[in-house]
Amino acid sequence: MEEREIVNRVASSSLVTFDLEDYFQPGERALIDIAPQLYQGLVLREKEFRAYVKGHDWSQYKDKFVAITCSVEAIIPKWAYMLLTAALQPVARLVVFGDLDDLETRIFRDELARVDWSQFDGAKVVLKGCSKVEVPAAVYVEATRLLTPRVSSLMFGEPCSTVPVFKKR
Repeated sequence: MEEREIVNRVASSSLVTFDLEDYFQPGERALIDIAPQLYQGLVLREKEFRAYVKGHDWSQYKDKFVAITCSVEAIIPKWAYMLLTAALQPVARLVVFGDLDDLETRIFRDELARVDWSQFDGAKVVLKGCSKVEVPAAVYVEATRLLTPRVSSLMFGEPCSTVPVFKKR
């Protein structure tokens, strides 16, 4: 009986793996909710809110990624978010409007903006599906948007088991 050499076809293929996990930025995430500052849970009073912003210890957000939001149905003037941002800007690593998912998406998008996408021109790319960190769906959408004009094909998953997503005609 003739022995045949086992060939790792995945390793010898021309597939390029793009792992979004590589663009995860470590660091603490924080959420600031304006809701506790509302009078009777409904109204933002400028004088009291300015006193809160002035008296709050913003140093606790040093080097953190911060999302600012209001978790209740209320009309919040845009200047309120601007005041928070102005207070956070000198200490926080990043400030965004939205929830923690919006924050994570923005962090990834900022990192993806640094990628030289031309390296994927004509390539067969697998957008890796499994990772140790939670990658928001919006980030997969963004990566797909950036890759499809360049790649010959785009797949999702692992090189040994992919789901076809896009193929250039």
